[in-house]
Amino acid sequence: MNEYDKIITTGHKLPIEDLDFLLSDEVRGVRLQLDYLKAESVMNEYGIDNTIVIFGSARIKEREAAIETLKRAKESLKQDSNSEQLQYGVEKAEKLLAKSIYYDEARKFGRLVGNSGEGPEDTRITLMTGGGPGIMEAANRGASDVGAKSIGLNIQIPHEQFPNQYITPELCFKFHYFAMRKLHFLLRARAFVIFPGGFGTLDEFFELLLLIQTNKNQAIPIVMIGEEYWSRVINFDFLKEEGVISPVDLDLFVFAQTADEAWQHIVDWYEKRSISLF
Repeated sequence: MNEYDKIITTGHKLPIEDLDFLLSDEVRGVRLQLDYLKAESVMNEYGIDNTIVIFGSARIKEREAAIETLKRAKESLKQDSNSEQLQYGVEKAEKLLAKSIYYDEARKFGRLVGNSGEGPEDTRITLMTGGGPGIMEAANRGASDVGAKSIGLNIQIPHEQFPNQYITPELCFKFHYFAMRKLHFLLRARAFVIFPGGFGTLDEFFELLLLIQTNKNQAIPIVMIGEEYWSRVINFDFLKEEGVISPVDLDLFVFAQTADEAWQHIVDWYEKRSISLF
């Protein structure tokens, strides 16, 4: 390769054509802007004014699928009854089967949001999830059941998270940066509903609480589905007794058990303050 060819194949590129440059540390700020801007421009185009955001485990399946998973786990254990790993697999499958009720409630909640306002065509309030399987799938599915649009904010991670099939295709986004994804969860949110989940759900929940506690975000309804589950995961009273949170901080959220209870709390929260939900 002569010197002229080297110039043409290395430096003589438009910036948007130079992948090495675009992925460099120096261009991280631009990549953050792009991660934010694509979703923002599309949601504006589709008239997405406000959202109700659902968080919850990607591992909670609908009942039929959970039963099948448990069946396979038990069959595997029969082949090696002394395996601690296989025993744990059965125990985990049993617990996730018990949690399949939350898949049903998330789907019901998706229907409630989808039918709100003037009906499924009304995008003034649109359901938003993390776009993956489990509780996210259930909520998007509920909106799809009634013909309403819904949003999914997927994230690029080493173990690829594929979007569920119930997201409105035009409103299915993929993010590289968790920060930009979280920003979009908050920007249009009128309420959050938190179903049982693990690290990801806890991360999103605590960040939300902190932003409201510190007045970085306006107060909005936060409903936690499954008081028994959450009370075991987080000892809120202990935090209060230890003085690391204030008693008033416990008023930032409420518990509910069903989709109907969660929706009614959100409606009541806005009516009590004479604020329009839409």
